[in-house]
Amino acid sequence: MIISDAYLIVTSPGRNFVTLKIVTESGIYGIGDATLNGREMAVVAYLEEHVIPTLIGRDASRIEDIWHYLYRGAYWRRGPVTMAAIGAVDLALWDIKAKAAGMPLYQLLGGKSRERVMTYAHCTGKDIESCLTEVDKHVKQGYRAVRVQSGVPGIATIYGVAKREGERYEPADSELPAEHVWSTEKYLNHVPKLFTAVRERFGDDLHVLHDVHHRLTPIEAARLGKAVEPFHLFWLEDCVPAENQQSLKLVREHTTTPLAIGEVFNSIHDYRELIENQWIDYIRTPLSHGGGITHMRRVADFAALYHIRTGFHGPTDLSPVCLGAAIHFDTWVPNFGIQEHMPHEAITDQVFPHDYRFEDGHFLVGETPGHGVDIDEDLARKYPYKRASLPVNRLEDGTLWHW
Repeated sequence: MIISDAYLIVTSPGRNFVTLKIVTESGIYGIGDATLNGREMAVVAYLEEHVIPTLIGRDASRIEDIWHYLYRGAYWRRGPVTMAAIGAVDLALWDIKAKAAGMPLYQLLGGKSRERVMTYAHCTGKDIESCLTEVDKHVKQGYRAVRVQSGVPGIATIYGVAKREGERYEPADSELPAEHVWSTEKYLNHVPKLFTAVRERFGDDLHVLHDVHHRLTPIEAARLGKAVEPFHLFWLEDCVPAENQQSLKLVREHTTTPLAIGEVFNSIHDYRELIENQWIDYIRTPLSHGGGITHMRRVADFAALYHIRTGFHGPTDLSPVCLGAAIHFDTWVPNFGIQEHMPHEAITDQVFPHDYRFEDGHFLVGETPGHGVDIDEDLARKYPYKRASLPVNRLEDGTLWHW
């Protein structure tokens, strides 16, 4: 299966996506997701200059060899741009290999470990009551797990909450980074009230998740984790920035609330201390940002040794290609936890036709050979790229803070 061509499709059907298509001499092709929200064109430049020219003439079936060629051969290893590029190549190669074998991707990985993949929905509102309305709506749709985020009194713009009622939340909402104002104390004083309201309204059986989005110091995160223990969250996500992995040690020592982290990670080395010391409970890195299936399979196997489960990132800034591959991975991986689900817009699904489906709070994997996601290139060309940037945060005194 010699690679004869490879090229990128950059499109914006609702939001920006970068798709890599690899074609073999036999006509079998595979596609991978190279989207990196707010840094798409950096990945495009890297792929076009340093990756795509090296793929032509290689055997697409030699996935391990190509992965290590791109990783070790880069010399400047790891990093979000490099690993997103490698992830796109890897997803496309696994797609080709499964198509050539005439089987869905999960079968090539080792077969089903479960019949369906549990997902969680995003339930947000400008205040607690509007958040509860969203929870009720999603519970009626069959979700058994929900991530809750609400506006905080005194903070004008809050992560996860749309600016206007009824709109989809989109963080990359301007060409250049918008500046938001953040108050840790106002947030810490308010958020336990949200969990109290959710439990009072919906009881104890509903799985409840929450994303802090890296905004606390370790001792602040420990305070929050301890405060929310009575509400037995499914997880508390990204409670601290994790460049210093020891930060999670301090949090773990003060709370039994399960901890999830990793959506901004791109390597097994970002996780090593966290996994070995059992300072976390869920790994969050998506396949497309973590070097693809080849690398994330190693991370998941490593995590399994320490009773840590998967909970892959699944926002709308990752295309249906990444989500479709993740559902195959989730169907196979023994230490599965949960899959994030932010539904794509209808036009996105039209550009990326797929065979996975959502039913009663779960994803059901398709049986099409490969990862089951394609791209309508003619339709994609009708939606040109639009520059968009993620915001930055400042404290109320003007100090730059974590977004």
